[in-house]
Amino acid sequence: MRESNGYLTINYVDILQQHVFLAEIIWQEGVITEIKRLGEESSKYLYLIPGFIDAHVHIESSMLTPVEFSRLATRHGTVASVSDPHEIANVMGLAGIRYMLENATLTPFKIFFGAPSCVPATPFETAGATLDAVALESLFKSGEVSYLSEMMNYPGVLNKDPAVWAKLELARNYSCPIDGHAPGLMDEQVKQYAQAGISTDHECSTLEEAEQKLAAGMQVLIREGSAARNFDALHSLISSDPEKIMFCSDDKHPDDLLAGHINQLAMRAVALGHDVFKVLRCACINPVMHYGLAVGQLKVGDAMDAVMLKDLINLTPLKTWINGELVAEQGNSLITSVITKPCNQFQARKVIAEDFLILANSDQVRVIKALDGELLTPEWQTTPKVEQGYIVPDRERDILFLTVINRYQKVPPVVALIHGFGLQKGALASTVAHDSHNIIAVAADIDSLCIAVNEIIDQQGGIAACHQDTLDILPLPIAGLMSDQSAEVVAAHYAQLDQQAKQLGSKLRAPFMTLSFMALLVIPELKLSDQGLFDGRTFQFTSLEV
Repeated sequence: MRESNGYLTINYVDILQQHVFLAEIIWQEGVITEIKRLGEESSKYLYLIPGFIDAHVHIESSMLTPVEFSRLATRHGTVASVSDPHEIANVMGLAGIRYMLENATLTPFKIFFGAPSCVPATPFETAGATLDAVALESLFKSGEVSYLSEMMNYPGVLNKDPAVWAKLELARNYSCPIDGHAPGLMDEQVKQYAQAGISTDHECSTLEEAEQKLAAGMQVLIREGSAARNFDALHSLISSDPEKIMFCSDDKHPDDLLAGHINQLAMRAVALGHDVFKVLRCACINPVMHYGLAVGQLKVGDAMDAVMLKDLINLTPLKTWINGELVAEQGNSLITSVITKPCNQFQARKVIAEDFLILANSDQVRVIKALDGELLTPEWQTTPKVEQGYIVPDRERDILFLTVINRYQKVPPVVALIHGFGLQKGALASTVAHDSHNIIAVAADIDSLCIAVNEIIDQQGGIAACHQDTLDILPLPIAGLMSDQSAEVVAAHYAQLDQQAKQLGSKLRAPFMTLSFMALLVIPELKLSDQGLFDGRTFQFTSLEV
């Protein structure tokens, strides 16, 4: 362990008092013991703020282990995360959560895990595990989790489903916060949802929606991940409701995490004219206050969890400390990589071209519309392209094949149509497919689709880009979600795959991240599970044919 004692003469940023002054900060054994005020703010000195906090993230979506995630996050001044392990829980249940907990002990980065509330996310898909309130209680009882993770089954909350309410009651019994997930919920329904004890939401895509949730007593997390991006729509709340706003990434791929984290949101907010103290309150203070996190706030007696900055405009960290230990400096991580043992659950059968035949039974079909930067997927009804009695990909109109293949059972794939990916050739495939993480793929031709999917099955997890005999895959041996390689290696390989997806024709900013959400049934309108085409508005299956 590196030295955890030290001192600094620096411009001390008191966020809540909205004041900056020159001070000497002294810490011993990782705890701040003295803050000596030396005078007024001085341009000759650097600045010290509490560390940034990601208020809601699924670490697995970075394709990195907790240790490797921390190596990138700390470079950007993030010292802690509020992390929902429901991705790996949907694959491996409690064993997956234990993996995350154990790996997290190998990094000084402060990861606060929640108990996944929706495993499986819905009864309309096949996951690798089921976690009821009885199973979750062991996590609360041991103190290994400190909140109930996002309650995505908002119909279950509104309809007082006994299994859902048992989980809400469990969190209340342990006096733990309950995270929400209710995209588009408005008016009386959002009030009812909040009255169930749900205190946050990170799914707001419009200002009106966010304002209604704030009025209902919830706190709003402004999300800016690799696919879902709501900052532009919501950033005015930083000035109007700074005590009720937090920042989060939710899902961030490794190349994006390599470039920046919560500090990017804070810099954008300051550049837009928001008061820097309000911005830093959202980025550094509010998550600690809401979740009761054991993260230092630059007070005597607190852990020395802090970030050194050149100024309060360019919020690029120069140094990051956690518990008084220097963990990152000048953009370089000082956290050591560790070798991890893969764990997994994988039973899928290989596919053949005939698995993807769709008989043309109607002249009107439902098509999923993928939108760049959004998780919402409108329904489009149109005429399909038909050859020899079968529906085929229509590259001219960007109507491609989307498939989900059960990875836990040897059963045939389910096929639908999707617009918005723009592939002119080839296929993309992945085992990162929220939330059950079956195999998902989008394709402009069936031969490439079969090659990509079968390679993923051979590797028992990964993301792949394929055009006929040209194939590239990033294996994800840890639950089909995470790599056992270093953050730098994974980020470079992912960036290479992202570029290949765009060379195949995709115009999406993050094609693989967008693909990963096409099976997320709890986000309207149309999605695809391994059991069929699903209408998120009615919460029931629908047909491809109109």
